[in-house]
Amino acid sequence: MISYQVQSEKGFTDKIGELVCMLEHARAVTIAEVADLTKKELDTCDAGGNSIGALLSHIAAIEYVHQVISFEERDLTEEELAEWGAALKLGETARMNIHSSSIDDYLDVLEFTRDQTLELLKEKDDAWLYEERTWPNGVKYNPYYLWFHVMEDEINHRGQIRSMIRQRKEGLVQT
Repeated sequence: MISYQVQSEKGFTDKIGELVCMLEHARAVTIAEVADLTKKELDTCDAGGNSIGALLSHIAAIEYVHQVISFEERDLTEEELAEWGAALKLGETARMNIHSSSIDDYLDVLEFTRDQTLELLKEKDDAWLYEERTWPNGVKYNPYYLWFHVMEDEINHRGQIRSMIRQRKEGLVQT
């Protein structure tokens, strides 16, 4: 059951626990939206658009990238880019490389990536969220912003997914 209260999750410091609560709420709603989709529904996309499967892969990829940036303070390696690149880039690259998977396959990747995030967050305290860092271009950021962005990105793409599902149900787009 989805909770509609922000509370600090057990096993985390207060602020990180609240962040985890929000991350988990966003994910639960995403899963509820896509849980019953078929491979065909996951693979279908408008001309030049992204499929629902590609968007789900992108959500997992963004989370992975932010794990690397926030916990390891580095960019992706060439091997990691090879694994996650299509999902990060979307567009034609994703259309060529992300298809033919079941909803369970996509949900497994989302779950595995989230489990890693939660384990890493358990090791941090609230002060870590506010650590000031600087991008190579001189722009300042902190880990709290990075994880806000993970949530923001998922919610944005879930909106796209909802719209795609609704248009298909209304017969506006052929599957």
